[in-house]
Order: sequence, then C-alpha cells, then structure tokens
Amino acid sequence: MFSYVDPNIRRRLEEDKQLIHLDNTGRCVDCSGDCEPFISILGPIPLPRFINGQKVVLEWYPFVRRVQLAAVQDAASHVLGGGPDGLRELVQSSMSVNSVLALPGFCSSKEPLVRVHSCCMTGDVFGSLRCECGPQLDTAFARIHEEGVGAVVYMNGHEGRGIGLWAKAVTYLLQDAGQDTYQANVSLGLPEDSRDFTEAAVVLRHLLDGAPVRLLSNNPLKREHLEKAGQAVSCLVPHVIGVGEHNLRYMRSKKKRGHELPDL
Repeated sequence: MFSYVDPNIRRRLEEDKQLIHLDNTGRCVDCSGDCEPFISILGPIPLPRFINGQKVVLEWYPFVRRVQLAAVQDAASHVLGGGPDGLRELVQSSMSVNSVLALPGFCSSKEPLVRVHSCCMTGDVFGSLRCECGPQLDTAFARIHEEGVGAVVYMNGHEGRGIGLWAKAVTYLLQDAGQDTYQANVSLGLPEDSRDFTEAAVVLRHLLDGAPVRLLSNNPLKREHLEKAGQAVSCLVPHVIGVGEHNLRYMRSKKKRGHELPDL
C-alpha cells in the first residue's frame, strides 16, 4: 500500500512512531513479522481550525485499511501501458482514507464524546439541505469543544450509506420521483446500507486503550456495529439537528428504519 512512498521516509515515520500498524483488535503489530496488519494509522498531525469562533489545534489521525501489495500489482497488470504510474494511480484510487479528528487529551480520556460521521459530500461540503449531515458534522465539533474532550471519526468511504457519490446522485432523482432514500438504493440493486464501521472501532479501541465512548448518534445500529467490532459504547447521546422542510421525508424514512428521532 505504501510502495509509492520512499522506503526511507516510511522507515523514519515508523521509527518515530508516527506511522503504526494495527491488527483487527487495535494492537500494534510489526510489519516485518508474520502478522499481516489490518490498519495503518498516521499521526497525530496538528490540524488547527476554528470551532465556536475559537482557534483549536486538533490531533489528526488518518487511517487506512491495509491491502496486499501483490494483489494490487496483479490488478495493475490489467492497466495496459500503465507501468509504475498506472500502479500508483490504482493504489491511490483503491485507498479510502478515514480520519480521527480529536481534541488534545483524547487518548487519555475515560468516556469521551465521539461522533462517527459518514462522509456526505452533498451535505458536508456542498451545504445541501436534503439531509442533516452538514449541521450534524458542524455541531459535533461544537459539542466536543464544549465538552473539552472528544473526537469526530470521519468515514470517507460512506457516501450515500456506502454506494458512492455517483450512485447517490442517481438516487436523488429516484427520490424526487417518489421513492424514499432506502428504496432508491435498492432500486439500483444496491444495499439499503452497506457501511462498515469496523475500522472506526479498531482505531478507537487502540487510541482509547479499550475505554468506552459516549456515541453522538441517533442510530442504534451504529452502536451495535461498533460494539460488535470491539469498541465499547456506554450510551447514545441524541444528535438531532438540521431538520427542515427539504429533508422531512428523508428524516421520517430514517425514523421508520429505527433511528431514535422525535415525531416529525
């Protein structure tokens, strides 16, 4: 996976403990041993930003699921004439880089507030009102700042509950024709929800040394997924924000699927 990173830089990062590798329980493993790592994680990387009008320096931990280089090279052989550049482009396009964005002191906290947030380009970046994702993300940062400790785990590969941005755009047209957000996924032959929270659970388990989190979410299934992957969750903390005229049908569909939401 890191074949296109200079080996000397990689070794330096590993020696400085800025690049570590985890097994599927969150324990550090040596890449030179027999155990194949499950996740590689960088950091912490200082990331200054404004929250609630105040400058805060977050600790950024980008993390990726490990892949077998041999498998990538085999796939690259089908990229005709690609050579090293074709291999690099294939590896980069196959990597979904997720992130933990934590306040200082997160790793030593006992029961921090954590938001595991699925990527939503339309809501988080474009500011769309068709969902509540943008306000949820902004408010999550505000709430952990008010608490003084906590983190946002940003899952980059979760667009459209795992179907990707292009398919999500198609589902919007289907929704405008009368389907709800879940039916639209199924109409494309895709799962209602194909998100996997295993990586988030493994990294949280590593950073917190097994301590439980208070999960900022309205979705009990998210809690179940994290706990099944080994990350303890002491409670769900309601996170109802950004409800409006443009997403009422969307929010009602989520409530029917078990999200803990008020009557809308």
